Amino acid sequence: MSSTGQPDAMLFGDYDLPSGTWLDWHVHEDHHQLAWAARGVVAVNVGSAHWVLPPARALWIPAGTVHRTGSAGNAVLRGIFMDASQSPVAWPEPRLVRVRPLLRELLEHLTAGALAADARAADALSDEARRRAEAVAFDLLEPVPVTPISVPMPRDARARRVADALIADPADDRTLEHFGRYVGASDRTLARLFVEETRLSFGRWRTQVRLRASLPLLADGRPLARVAECVGYSSPSAFVAAFRRAVGVPPGRYFG
Repeated sequence: MSSTGQPDAMLFGDYDLPSGTWLDWHVHEDHHQLAWAARGVVAVNVGSAHWVLPPARALWIPAGTVHRTGSAGNAVLRGIFMDASQSPVAWPEPRLVRVRPLLRELLEHLTAGALAADARAADALSDEARRRAEAVAFDLLEPVPVTPISVPMPRDARARRVADALIADPADDRTLEHFGRYVGASDRTLARLFVEETRLSFGRWRTQVRLRASLPLLADGRPLARVAECVGYSSPSAFVAAFRRAVGVPPGRYFG
């Protein structure tokens, strides 16, 4: 709340996320959120959709969206909450957002001002200065046109065992026939179950698993050839082509 008694358009908070930490599923009914990793890499799930966010990317999460946030490594999540009644931006679906250097510096400036322990502290902002900075920050929200990577899970126990095995090792190249002998079902039965319960063919579902597994590796700056090998692709070009088809942009543009 500002000194004038008016609600702030943006609220800020820092959250340390030790490696492997996931916050519980939750929802912000009256506030949009911009989830951003001030340090490290964070991940966000909305339903079966999955985003991985290095500091150059953030995720717009509309008010009322059930989500959870976590980290595979040590990270600092910057929670930027925007009063839905005051926000000039009102995207109805989650959107990946570019965090260019100017926006990053502005968010750091606003956070330092908002979290100042005393209104007289050197980092504290006047109401007028804060409103000007917030207006510029809203103007700098630039969406990246990508399709989120979704991995819906099958319910049938046999198909679920196949799914769990591939999530544990995305490079596993066993066919449905091989998996069928492992779980006690024919390849045709498993293929039908994946289509019926995930709305994806088994091949497309496996691709989504591999691409989701690639995100933290890419965000960590691993060489493209190594990422492709780790998630089961025979060459970097095959991996890039699959990523572009599914997401809409190549890996370099997703994280660049």
